[in-house]
Amino acid sequence: MAGWRPLPAVTAVLLLWVFSCGHGEASIDFANMTALQKHAEFFDRDKDGIITPAEMFEAKKGYVAIGCDAEFARTTVASVSAGVGPTTSPVDAPLPHLSIYVEYIHKAMHGSDTGAYDAKGRFVPEKFEEIFTKHAKVRPDALTSTEIEEMILANRDPLDPQSWAAPEKEWGLIYKLASDKQGFLHKDSARGIYDGSVFYKLEEQRTSSRSDM
Repeated sequence: MAGWRPLPAVTAVLLLWVFSCGHGEASIDFANMTALQKHAEFFDRDKDGIITPAEMFEAKKGYVAIGCDAEFARTTVASVSAGVGPTTSPVDAPLPHLSIYVEYIHKAMHGSDTGAYDAKGRFVPEKFEEIFTKHAKVRPDALTSTEIEEMILANRDPLDPQSWAAPEKEWGLIYKLASDKQGFLHKDSARGIYDGSVFYKLEEQRTSSRSDM
């Protein structure tokens, strides 16, 4: 996700929203969430079904909680809010539609992905296993950075070049945060991307390391 920088106008609107605006109401069936909803739900810190820019950015929350620095978090939140918020916001949501509604997160799905989510955001185990059977060559249960890049290139839709950047940013971030000291992204960590469980593990690790200092 590095290098994804918002326009100054987007950043200004985001800051205005964070410090001066509220948001609407939403309902989400937490007991029956899809994997994609669980992936997004980590960032819904007050568990009301709506992810505000503040929840994604504020200290000890969101991107900062999983180990991103403040500047990266700020630029990423601005871009994600501006891109995903309008797509997932219901018509009666308050403007400027920068909050993300977990119920409709599947509407923000992009192409050139692994296929491990179906059109509704449900996890597809067979497609997840294909990631490793096709691309895990050094170790069967982990991916190197080179193998991840090969996977990303193999999944690119030549007819949808606008979707190429998203997998680069998403997998690049999770590799940076969750790979081990030998440079391997383990299968259980990759699986945790899809249901968001890896985010909670990263947050716990960061909290533990800070408390040991």
